[in-house]
Amino acid sequence: MRFPLRFYLPYLVLLGFSGVISIYGPHQRAQKTGDILLGGLFPIHFGVTSKDQDLAARPESTECVRYNFRGFRWLQSMIFAIEEINNSSAFLPNITLGYRIFDTCNTVSKALEASLSFVAQNKIDSLNLDEFCNCTGNIPSTIAVVGASGSAVSTAVADLLGLFYIPQISYASSSRLLSNKNQYKSFMRTIPTDEYQAIAMAAIIDHFQWNWVIAIASDDEYGRPGIEKFENEMFHRDICIDLNVLISQYIDEAEIRRLADRIENSTAKVIAVFASGPDIEPLVKEMVRRNVTDRIWLASEAWASSSLVAKPEYLDVMGGTIGFALRAGHIPGFKEFLQQVHPKKSSHNEFVREFWEETFNCYLEDSPRNEDSENGSTSFRPLCTGEEDIASVETPYLDYTHLRISYNVYVAVYAIAQALQDILTCTPGKGLFANGSCADIRKVEAWQVLKQLRHLNFINSIGERVRFDNGSELSANYTIINWHRSPEDGSVVFKEVGYYSMHNKNGAKLSIDKTQILWNGRLTEVPFSNCSEECEPGTRKGIIDGEPTCCFECTECSDGEYSDHKDASVCSKCPNNSWSNGNHTSCFLKEIEFLSWTEPFGIALALLAVLGVLLTAFVLGVFVQFRDTPIVKASNRELSFVLLFSLICCFSSSLIFIGEPQDWTCRVRQPAFGISFVLCISCILVKTNRVLLVFEAKIPTSVHRKWWGLNLQFLLVFLFTFVQVMICVVWLYNAPPGSYKNYDIDEIIFITCNEGSMMALGFLIGYTCLLAAVCFFFAFKSRKLPENFTEAKFITFSMLIFFIVWISFIPAYFSTYGKFVSAVEVIAILASSFSLLACIFFNKVYIILLKPSRNTIEEVRCSTAAHAFKAAARATLRHSSASRKRSGSVGGSSASSPSSSISLKTNGNEMESPSTRRHSQKPRVSFGSGTVSLSISFEEARKNSVQ
Repeated sequence: MRFPLRFYLPYLVLLGFSGVISIYGPHQRAQKTGDILLGGLFPIHFGVTSKDQDLAARPESTECVRYNFRGFRWLQSMIFAIEEINNSSAFLPNITLGYRIFDTCNTVSKALEASLSFVAQNKIDSLNLDEFCNCTGNIPSTIAVVGASGSAVSTAVADLLGLFYIPQISYASSSRLLSNKNQYKSFMRTIPTDEYQAIAMAAIIDHFQWNWVIAIASDDEYGRPGIEKFENEMFHRDICIDLNVLISQYIDEAEIRRLADRIENSTAKVIAVFASGPDIEPLVKEMVRRNVTDRIWLASEAWASSSLVAKPEYLDVMGGTIGFALRAGHIPGFKEFLQQVHPKKSSHNEFVREFWEETFNCYLEDSPRNEDSENGSTSFRPLCTGEEDIASVETPYLDYTHLRISYNVYVAVYAIAQALQDILTCTPGKGLFANGSCADIRKVEAWQVLKQLRHLNFINSIGERVRFDNGSELSANYTIINWHRSPEDGSVVFKEVGYYSMHNKNGAKLSIDKTQILWNGRLTEVPFSNCSEECEPGTRKGIIDGEPTCCFECTECSDGEYSDHKDASVCSKCPNNSWSNGNHTSCFLKEIEFLSWTEPFGIALALLAVLGVLLTAFVLGVFVQFRDTPIVKASNRELSFVLLFSLICCFSSSLIFIGEPQDWTCRVRQPAFGISFVLCISCILVKTNRVLLVFEAKIPTSVHRKWWGLNLQFLLVFLFTFVQVMICVVWLYNAPPGSYKNYDIDEIIFITCNEGSMMALGFLIGYTCLLAAVCFFFAFKSRKLPENFTEAKFITFSMLIFFIVWISFIPAYFSTYGKFVSAVEVIAILASSFSLLACIFFNKVYIILLKPSRNTIEEVRCSTAAHAFKAAARATLRHSSASRKRSGSVGGSSASSPSSSISLKTNGNEMESPSTRRHSQKPRVSFGSGTVSLSISFEEARKNSVQ
């Protein structure tokens, strides 16, 4: 077939255009009269031509470009639903629904042009325009509008229709801004809000453990609110956005190239996109041109199945895209209705002609294309025969396997029909209007339908509840799809790999079958899209200054902390009874330690304590056996018995400090130690003080004997000990000690005693030291007394040891921890006890057992007398010296110095002073076999004074 040249010339002129401009404009419509009219707004085209209106002449209407086959299918679903209702006897009997449907061309301007025709048909006297025109007539009113698709378009339309209370039910506008019923009071929809989709998209990113993504959104009322909600969800999930940009289909090429550069340079591999197909298409084309194949795309429902992007030639870059799709519905008979479309059978639908031409790439005889082609304004196409078979071509129009948006249109029409049915069947007195009245179905107005829709509540064919009252939204149920390449023809296949249900009975639920996903169209392993490499168990994420929180360095957990999984944000602290292992991946139970009976140190201390008890018991036995000997009698045997008993108690009290501390042992051990030592030192104090007072007394009288008898000595011991007992009673009553587990030490739990009150412990030890200090003072004063064979000297030495031990104990006690606290106190008790036992009693036991010759009354008396004579000699010398000083001061040089001589003979040995041998006799005192001779003479110069 030959064609004239005029058909080729326009083709050559427009060869460089990327798309074919449709001469079918916004004045096209699908309309059919009826008793009640419904309006419809559908994107039959993806956009409009971009023309610079310089206003040199009257502005021309922009032309629509790029035919949208899916948009035409949505329009067909509205017509199918209306015809199905008109043919039904159950819905609106004797009432016929008509329609007026316009093309929005996916732009606000075209949608508003179409919406003005709906408004013009309604009563606009509320705007007080009667003075300008006669707007009333017999034109049927549009009582409701189905549409539009894009959120930006629906927002503008809702502002206009809301002025006249015309109900608007959108089938694809999911912007969460449209949920504001105060601003968009007549807007309703049969699609879930994007707020749920943003949550679902963030849940998928979290599910695959990505934390470094790129966010892209269309610069309109759909993309901006959606990405804003998405950002909030990402923030709450600790996921970072590396790049956040807004795009549109009208963005210039230079800006697209700059955006593609930024995406290529980003380390984020996941791109989340909230945009429509036309808006994302320019960026996808640039990424395909650059062959950027290492990115994972997350698609919102607006472009997840868009025919503009889901093309076989894009799959090398876009393969593996994960998208959200609405829950599919079923429309019985819709498949056959779609296949019946034909220009000659659709007189009420002007869009069919363009659909036919675009599908078969031809033109109809009476088409405006034919007229325009003579002027060279369209590309070359053959003439349509009218016999083409619609079922023989691959077109999105016939993709009825997953009806999502088409089903939403179907539900929207039935919702309006249900509201009209409720008005038709309304019972007077039970209506929704004033005084329970009902609206007249023959004269129904838009605001009445809006009122009825707000109270509508019904279940659609897939079991979802549809409500339009304030605050109600359709339940968010999404199908998750993955873009695959068909092995048969290489086309795009939307593989269902999971679902997301926001209003699940058990809460929001995400389910994904990872085995069904092909990443980048060919890989099965989940890609890595994190700012930093994941941290191994035993480490945590460390913050890097100046970087987002998702960019981190791996820091090893501190001792006592662990992390048992990868990418831990924080290290978990081990329980008190546990400690972290070497690589900090788990915890093991701490070793429990105390001063045990079974450990070598505890055994050694216990043996020393037992040895002390045995030695003390041995000494006590010796003293009891030789209780009538002079040494035992001279050492105040009754107090010595009490003293030895107290030493046994001291040694025994140290055993309470060994073993696992219990509450009762903690309460007993310090009082037992304190009372035992006070009893011991009280005996020594009383004994030492008694000897000192007796020897310093000039003449022992009955008063001394009365007051320093045995009863008084025991009374003093009792009183001194009673003070310590009262300290312990007050301590145990106000702040009783108890067992305490110390978890502060790494890898070890020390079981110790909490003393309850360190002040009380200080009083207990301080009082003991005070008595020891007084005892030391008396012992030091009586160190030269002869009784008990210089016992006072040994007492003095024992007190020195006692002070050294307990002064050293204080810093040692507070500087040690755990079981060593008890060990230090046990060592102090044993050291001081052994010093008292050794210094006071070992010398006596030695004499009793090994030197019995010295354990005689004569030896004791001799020692006592010698001490007395020496004391008297010292007193005489002091007196003589004082007399000479007095004489020198009175008589001058004429006074003669007195002379004295002392003669002492012991055991037959005589010592005399020659100067006194002539002038004095030697008094002699005999003690058994020994003899002590004492000679004292005083020679004074005769004074030349008058008698």
